[in-house]
Amino acid sequence: MLSTMSFFSLRSKIKSARKSSASAPKPLFVTPPYVTAVLVKGSFAPMVQLPPHIDRDEWLAANVFDFFQFISLFYGTIAEYCTPKECPTMSAGPGVDYAWVDGQRRSNKVPAPQYIDSTTTWIQGLLDDPDVFPTKSGQPFPKDHLATVKLIFKHLFRIFAHMYHAHYDKVLHLAEEAHLNTVFAHFMCFAKEFDLLDKKETEPLRDLIAELEGMNLC
Repeated sequence: MLSTMSFFSLRSKIKSARKSSASAPKPLFVTPPYVTAVLVKGSFAPMVQLPPHIDRDEWLAANVFDFFQFISLFYGTIAEYCTPKECPTMSAGPGVDYAWVDGQRRSNKVPAPQYIDSTTTWIQGLLDDPDVFPTKSGQPFPKDHLATVKLIFKHLFRIFAHMYHAHYDKVLHLAEEAHLNTVFAHFMCFAKEFDLLDKKETEPLRDLIAELEGMNLC
């Protein structure tokens, strides 16, 4: 049982932690005018829905390819600033550091550029593998296709999260905030439509997602 002193000490620590969290400044990407900077009007919802007479697996595959290309292009614009010195870990805000799991299932914290290079190389390898993403008409997709798509989306989300949290100043300098928000909103709308991301995984950009949803983009 807690003593009276330890109880009040614990309550004081909880209040202090809550006060600190509440007083922490919001990241620029969730503050006006940056958070409302987008290139479209209206919702992405109709765009991400499965079109009539289109195979679900083919629709997922086509969009995975497009999102991978978009995110690779965006990261390429700020890649020179993402160095082992500036980004010693693959961070996505306070207390969030992603570890890379290698082929032997060993988890290692590596610099962000190494993490992203490993991620994009791995995804490109999957996209180029006809056994994973069939290219011949009539060739069936593997049974674990949805699981593969979800795994790719998880890693693409992490690149988004790192760009927003670690390199948003560079995004603003390059005047790319509206483009980034637009692609991210489209990405999240597609993920929501097909249940591709766990809620826990999206926590680092929770406030941004709420703002974009409040704008009825998805």
